Formats: sequence, structure tokens, C-alpha cells
Amino acid sequence: MNRRASLCLLLAGCLSRVTPKPDDAGDVHDSDSDTPAPSAWRSALYPADWTPAFTDPDGHFLHDFSYAGYHADGSAPPAPLPQPVWSVLDHGADPTGATDSTAAVQATLDAASAGGTVLLPAGHYRLDGELVVSHSGVVVAGEGADATFVHFTKDHDQSNRAGLWFLGSTPPVDLDWPLAVDGASRSVTVRVQDPSGLQPGASVDVGWVISDAFVEDHGMTGTWSQFNGQWRPFFRRTVVAVDGDQITLDVPLRSDALVRDQASIRPDEGYLTEVGLQDLSISSQVAPAAALAGTRHHAVAMVHVMDGWIRGVRTFDPSGAGTAPLQSGGLLVQESRRVTIADVALDGTQHHGDGGNGYLVEIMKSGEVLVRDTTATNGRHNFIQNWDFGTTGCVFLRTTSAGGVSDNGPISVTGMSEFHHSLAMANLIDDSRADDGWQCVNRHLESSGAGHAGTENVFWNLGGAGTLRSMQFDVGYVVGTGDALTVITDPATPDLMLGGVGTAPADWAEGLGQAATLEPQSLYEDQLRRRLP
Repeated sequence: MNRRASLCLLLAGCLSRVTPKPDDAGDVHDSDSDTPAPSAWRSALYPADWTPAFTDPDGHFLHDFSYAGYHADGSAPPAPLPQPVWSVLDHGADPTGATDSTAAVQATLDAASAGGTVLLPAGHYRLDGELVVSHSGVVVAGEGADATFVHFTKDHDQSNRAGLWFLGSTPPVDLDWPLAVDGASRSVTVRVQDPSGLQPGASVDVGWVISDAFVEDHGMTGTWSQFNGQWRPFFRRTVVAVDGDQITLDVPLRSDALVRDQASIRPDEGYLTEVGLQDLSISSQVAPAAALAGTRHHAVAMVHVMDGWIRGVRTFDPSGAGTAPLQSGGLLVQESRRVTIADVALDGTQHHGDGGNGYLVEIMKSGEVLVRDTTATNGRHNFIQNWDFGTTGCVFLRTTSAGGVSDNGPISVTGMSEFHHSLAMANLIDDSRADDGWQCVNRHLESSGAGHAGTENVFWNLGGAGTLRSMQFDVGYVVGTGDALTVITDPATPDLMLGGVGTAPADWAEGLGQAATLEPQSLYEDQLRRRLP
């Protein structure tokens, strides 16, 4: 790999860019260079005849990310809107915004419980309470982001609520199928001790106990503590076939699943399916003091959703005075799989201090989520994976992050999009732009012992004028960067935030400053074409 390096200066945790020294073998890569870019090139890890089994002689490989998104096949959510269509006006909603429409919109959602579209015609809707979608097949739609405006006015309360919930159920788990042998990374099959009761089509989790040995393997003794000794779901899957003790799953595992750690399969039912939000503008703006008094309010949350979507959604400023449109958070996808967020633009939170605020697109404990053609600006962490184990296989395609600001008391620094907590595995940032930054590092005791935030995540064709800090546990991948992006991959980098501690060796870095000629420009889209020609 051809690396160009520069010295690193960090003042108050901020990186200052300096002129690169072409002959240094260093730890900070500034992609600006007078060297002519070569013609089209391919990653050494992604040859023209690539298959998901490809591994280089040193054990480096790229996961197959093509399973992300609605129905895992690259298809767009359905159009036209599902029938029947239920208008909120028929239940008394006020399209002028003069009165509260919460009861009228919730009544419409309840009337559509058998499935269909709840339509908010052009207008301005004030919602002083919360809305809940609790049935599959329900789509909430406006007549366009320039026509339908929804303002959630409720102040934050301590239940970490949202303005609009798509809320599946999580039945208690009373079954467990222990693995008979270790499950292998990139395999779609596992073997269980006794397959009785497992049926094709079942939604399941593959997970294991956060054992002392697992914690020690990752150098996190004394750092990870929140989930130690607990069984955690890592991979959300569907059973494709049961052949004796061999179980075939719909999506490969993203890491080894060890019998040592009591790895097993457990049922994961209760998902909402075929639900969506589209074609409107949203705000959760409140009085500034109220926004700063609360924490972790989301405008929209999808929890335990499979094959759902959010598309064509924008934010707006109901004050008209340039106030940020969101209290402290935008969209949350939690404990979900195969959700697509597409053609979305979110701009600004009133509260972007610590405690979980300023997260515009947040993914938590979810798998194979696709965020595409989406812009998030002026939050704290505009795009973020947050809290607990189990975020894997997610893709951020053609996203733009800019204007991130992290307020910590009297000090404000650049806020980066990031992997935030507990070993997010095998996610992809693809053909995207970061004018503030992206990072995946060891966060140590921050955020209640976040520790190593990720492993085997890929930054592919990342441009922008910001900074990429990729110092992942074991190995992460940086392939093709824009010529204005500053890249840090070496754990030995002098760094006041100590993000590289315990992350050796240095992450794979290839084609720095040469994103414009990288083939393919999108790894996800090329892998999808290979899997579904």
C-alpha cells in the first residue's frame, strides 16, 4: 500500500492539518498530493473475480454487505401507496396547525390497523402528544416534504420517548438452541445440539454471553461492564432450512460464534413488517430551555421493525427564526433489521451536548439497515451507531455529514459521525462524504464503557474535507479517499483522545487520495449486482 503521511498536532482533542511529508512512514495521512492520480484501479481485496470467500494471504477480506435494506434485495419500498388510504382529515385533524391533532391522527392509525396508508394531506399538523403505530402494513404518508408539515411539540420526558413510534412487540424468550460447534464468520450455516422446534421461516437471533473470556479476548477487562455475563443478540436472521442439526440462515454471520461463550439461536418474533413513513417534513422543536433540560428525544423511532422504511423526509423550522428543527434527536432504528432510510435530509438539533443528544440518524442493536442518499447536518453525531452489542451489516450509501458540533460544557469541538459503542461489526460507509468527520476507535470508559467501538468496518470511497479516524479492534478497512480528507489509521498516532490504544495493527489503508478513480465507486451496489444478477 502506498501511504503518504504527515505530522499530527492535536490541541484540545482537535486535529490540525499540516503539510504531508511524502517520505515519512507515519500515522496521519493527508490526501492532498501533487502526484497525478492513476487511472482506474481496484482494491487488492476486491478483484474483478471477487467472491464472498475471497481472503488475501494475510487474512484480510471484505464482508458481503449486499443484504442491507428493505427485503435485502435492493428493491425500493412499494409504490404506489398501499390501499386503502385513510385520511386524517376524516377523523378531525386540523391542517392549519391551530389545534392539537394527536387524537385525530392516532384514531386514523387505529382505524388502519388492518393495513393501508394513513394520509396527511397538505397542511401543517400540530401534535402535542405521541403517536404509535403498532400494526404491520401501516404506512404514514404526506403529500410531499414541501406540502405536509408535522410538528411534534411535546417536551422530553424521562421515558426517552419519540414523537412517532413504529413499535413492534418483543415476546419473552423461552427457547434456546445451543450451538454444537463454533459458528464460522461469513458462513450461512450453523450446527445446533438439538434442532427440535426450529422451522424454516422463523425469525431468530444468533448470539452469545459476554463472557469473561470474550471480554479478555478484546482487551476490555475493566472497560466493558454493562452487559457482562448476559446473553446478547448479535445477528438477526431468518431460518432458511433445517437439515438435521444444520441450520441455514439467510445472511452470513459477521464473526465467529463460540460454544465457549454459550453461543446459541433464540427466537425473535414480534416484528412490525411493511411499515413506513414518507413524503413529509418533520420538526420536534420546543422552547430552547425545554430542549436543553431534556435528553434523548427522537422525532421518529422504529423499534423491532423488519422490512420497513423512511423516505422522502425533511426537517423544517416552524419558528421561521433559524432555530434548529429537532429537540435532541432525529431518526432512531432500534432492534430492527432490513430497514431502509432513503432520500432524507435532517438539519440541526437544539441540544447537542453529552448524554445522547444531537444524534440525527441513530442505529442501535440492529442489522442490515440501509441509509442511502441522505444528508445529516449540524448535529453532534450526525450518523451514529449507539449502545450495546449487535449492530452489524449496516450500510451508509451516498450520505453526507457536515457541521457536526460536540458541546461539552464550555468547550465545543467538531462532532464526528461515528461508531459509538460495543464492537459494531462489519458495517460499511460507502461512496459518502464527511465534511466534519467519521470515526471508529477505542472510546475506553466513555459512554459507560463503550470500549472498542467496532471491528471489520469498511470506509469505501469516502470524500469530504473532514477527518477519518479508523483505529478499529483487530482490523478495519479504508479503501479510496477523497483528496481533501485527512485519514488516521495507525494506533501509534499521537492522540490526546487515545483512540488507538489496543487496536494494533494499523487498519488497512489503500488508495488514499484516489477515490475518484476507484472501481467500483459503490461497494454495496456492486456486491448486490453480484449476488442478484
